[in-house]
Amino acid sequence: MPPTAPTHRLPLALRAAYLAMHRQTDACLAKYGCTADQFVLLGLLASDDGVTQQELGRRASSDPNTIRAMLVLLEKRGLITRGGHPTDGRARSVTLTGSGRRLHRRLWAESEPLRERLSALFQPGEAMALVDLLLRVAEAMSRPERSERPRRTAGAPL
Repeated sequence: MPPTAPTHRLPLALRAAYLAMHRQTDACLAKYGCTADQFVLLGLLASDDGVTQQELGRRASSDPNTIRAMLVLLEKRGLITRGGHPTDGRARSVTLTGSGRRLHRRLWAESEPLRERLSALFQPGEAMALVDLLLRVAEAMSRPERSERPRRTAGAPL
């Protein structure tokens, strides 16, 4: 298939957009010693505190080991606490500290120009349509792959 085909360009375009946004956010937040990924976790906790590490990983679309490593760093900085979950003895509940909330507010304000720059790229309604399309991609690509071709059975003609 030629490299200009939409089936080739779509994954690369999604990757390029993600990496560009990620790099810009990392650069914007670097002076606070925070990465874009850590900012995502702080934001998720700011809107729904006290969730389990597992739930946080699901909401952040990240694997458990990555989430755990980031939480260890955030905990060492005094931005979050991790403790026992009230109903599940095996789970860890994650909560923002006061310092974590203050830092999140600063980071949110600092990153506002990035969000404005991103929003300015779209006509009214386009941004929400893009969000819907990206969520559709994320959901579809999170499911196990199903073969589109029927399986051949032994002895079936080619």
